[in-house]
Order: sequence, then structure tokens, then C-alpha cells
Amino acid sequence: MSSAAAAKPILYSYFRSSCSWRVRIALALKGIAYEYRAISLIKDGGEQFKDEFRSVNPQREVPVLEIDGHQLAQSLAIIEYLEETRPDGASLLPKDAHQRALVRQVSDAIAQGIQPIQNLRVLNHVGDEKKVEWARHWINHGLAGLEALLAKTHGKYSVGDTVTMADCTLVPQLYNARRFKVDLSQFPIALAIENELIKLDAFKAAHPSAQPDCPESERGTQ
Repeated sequence: MSSAAAAKPILYSYFRSSCSWRVRIALALKGIAYEYRAISLIKDGGEQFKDEFRSVNPQREVPVLEIDGHQLAQSLAIIEYLEETRPDGASLLPKDAHQRALVRQVSDAIAQGIQPIQNLRVLNHVGDEKKVEWARHWINHGLAGLEALLAKTHGKYSVGDTVTMADCTLVPQLYNARRFKVDLSQFPIALAIENELIKLDAFKAAHPSAQPDCPESERGTQ
């Protein structure tokens, strides 16, 4: 094994970043130990914009996972890399082609359809007066479509009865929905799936309140 492959992975993360959270869940499910490097998205205008982070990710976003001598960005790409290179531990993508496509469909519905519209960069552009209304509207809109999709795909979890990449995206998005006071009672399927997922140790370990950069005031709030 090369020294790069043997080195402990490094995750550049922000405790409340839903994209980082997805990767933390996947790492925990896979049983992969890693070093946590906090990148505050709000301190001093955002540490992701500092010159020293540009060499890590020119897009100036988290997460970034340093693994096997590579620096990988974009949460779903990272999770798929872990699935392809670490077959041990939980399998996050089904072997069946149709089921695998459904997992990607649910994952993309959140990671491409909901989360980008309400991320910090967009909300800062919208402005303080309108950002809560904006986020609530688009999260509500996106979750309505997701609920209809989950009605066709879910079992105990988002796609069937096995935890997958789709579940790594669902829990962080529902957390964001609560931050913006979305009425989640409209989405009973999503809530039922979440209720099963949050019982799992990997999801507890990945929660924002369990991260080293979580403020003391927000610890223990799972």
C-alpha cells in the first residue's frame, strides 16, 4: 500500500454544512476514521474564501476529502468514491441497476434540487430581510416533490429497507427545513424515514452537535 493510500483521510468540514454532513454520515457508515479540519463558513467573512483554502478547493466550498492522495470535492462524488473504493462496511448504492438509479434520483432531488437554492451563498445574496421567506418557500416546494417520490421508493428507509446514499442526504435537509420553520407535518413519509435513521450510531456521530467546531450553545441538541 502506498503512503498516500495508507494516510488517514482528512475531511474539511463545517459543522452545520449539510453537504459536509452527508459525507460524515457516509464515513461513519463505512467505519472510516478521519481527521476533521474545520472551515468556518461565517468566521471573518468565511474561511472558505481565504487564499490557503483555494489550493484545497478552487470552488471554495466544503466538504473536501483528502484520501488516497486525492482531494475530492462535491458530496455525492465523494460518497460514490467511498462506495467504489471501500466495499467493506455499509453498501450505500444497491447492486440492482434500477434501485441504484432510484437512490441517485432521491439524492439528486435534494442535493441538486433543494439544497443549492437555500445554501448560505444564495441566502447572503437574497439578503437578511427576505432570506427566511425565500428558504422556507423553496424548501417547502422541494420537499413536496420529494415526498411524492419517496412514496414510490421508500421502505424502512428512503429506497427500500437498506440505508443508502439517499438517506445521507435526507437527514441534513430536514434539519435545514426546521431551521427555516418549514411545517414538516406535511411530509409524513420523510419524517418516518428520518425517525428510523436518527436511531443509528452513524447518524448520531455525524450530527452537527457532535462535531468539534460546534459551538457549546448548540451541543447536545440532537
